[in-house]
Amino acid sequence: MNSSKPKLRAVHGAGDWLPDSWQRRPAAQQPTYDDPAELADALARLRGLPPLVTSWEVLGLKRLLAEAQEGRRFLLQGGDCAESFADCTSEVIANRLKVLLQMSLVLIHGLSVPVVRVGRFAGQYAKPRSADSETRDGVSLPSYRGDLINGPAFDAAARRADPQRLLEAHARSAMTMNFVRALGEGGFADLRHPEYWDLTWVEHSPLAAEYRRMVASIGGAVRFMETLAGEAIASFSRAEFFTSHEALLLHYEEAQTRRVPRQWGWFNLSTHFPWIGMRTAGVDGAHVEYCRGIRNPVAVKIGPSMGDAQLQRLVEMLNPDNEPGRLTLIHRMGARKVAEHLPRMLAAVQATGLRVLWCCDPMHGNTETVGNGVKTRRFANIRSELELAFDIHAAAGTRLGGVHLELTGEDVTECMGGARGLGEGDLSRAYKSSVDPRLNYEQALELAMLIVRKSGGIAAA
Repeated sequence: MNSSKPKLRAVHGAGDWLPDSWQRRPAAQQPTYDDPAELADALARLRGLPPLVTSWEVLGLKRLLAEAQEGRRFLLQGGDCAESFADCTSEVIANRLKVLLQMSLVLIHGLSVPVVRVGRFAGQYAKPRSADSETRDGVSLPSYRGDLINGPAFDAAARRADPQRLLEAHARSAMTMNFVRALGEGGFADLRHPEYWDLTWVEHSPLAAEYRRMVASIGGAVRFMETLAGEAIASFSRAEFFTSHEALLLHYEEAQTRRVPRQWGWFNLSTHFPWIGMRTAGVDGAHVEYCRGIRNPVAVKIGPSMGDAQLQRLVEMLNPDNEPGRLTLIHRMGARKVAEHLPRMLAAVQATGLRVLWCCDPMHGNTETVGNGVKTRRFANIRSELELAFDIHAAAGTRLGGVHLELTGEDVTECMGGARGLGEGDLSRAYKSSVDPRLNYEQALELAMLIVRKSGGIAAA
């Protein structure tokens, strides 16, 4: 494999842009704060806090995403639907990393390319909502919008948009990143010892035997390479993780958007990889205006309701210089609609002549509510959308270069199906999500194995 780094083309800063330019555009999904002075004070304090990531990490990720565009890497982006302050614990964070590490091990073994690991963590504290308010027993309160904004308890105090939560989110994100970096530097992700990544509750998984065969094969390959080299290879002792979150609450994003020495332009230093959700992807909206001006790689969620002209305009606005690694499009269609809408979207983007990294989110288009009122997703639909996406890209001459998943390392029963055939009756056993249902470890690992088999089948065709 060619190991030379892709050259980042010369690009130009967005004209007439400043971090607060978004405030002159309609901003969807923003909370209402009842005390402007308190908000201003919290934002001033937030602007003075140290950044969570660095500009060189941001540009490093952009180079890796450029390689994924070329088929030389594969993007694995995953984590909780919405982080909670209460889950900022060593066990939850370590288990989340274990799942991503084990999935990446399967993908590296099967795809024979490096994997770019991007976690939905260290900042995924806000979620868009379909309604501004929620009514129970005749009482209406603001909707829960994630711990960055308010609390999930159904009472007026919890549902108040609290500016102090902006500072709490920064602190929790910093703690998460500190622990993630410490684990990486301390050998937690050592490829010579992938057995350390096992999750205790999954010992009897139907997939455990197949996974351990992969572990043994990779371990043998690593030892063989080190024998040839005559010494330990340091890069095998660590795995890089990058952070991502939906750039939803724009006051929070603006407060952490900064210039840095020896670099031009502006960086969002709250995360490596912000994305725009489907509800906020209007070309004249505040979120697109904000993201067009930062130097981070950015992503946009796209779905069946987006027209071709809007999609083309988005690509042109967010990547006008055709910069490698700059723009990722995350399609989330649903198993029933992907065959109808994805081909036209691929053709629309191809017509612009601008390059993007294509990524599949097979989760969000397949959410449903079952008889007991619980939101869930069927593994069969998730699998179907992902398989169809690979086929559609192959037919169009494009490349599916990544997946975007909501998953957890906890022993949850939130999505039906998978290796153990979870049914509707299993949902109540361990349903912990306060927002959207997530894949558990077994289902996530099964999906990684599916990607390998499907990709291999397409390559052999």
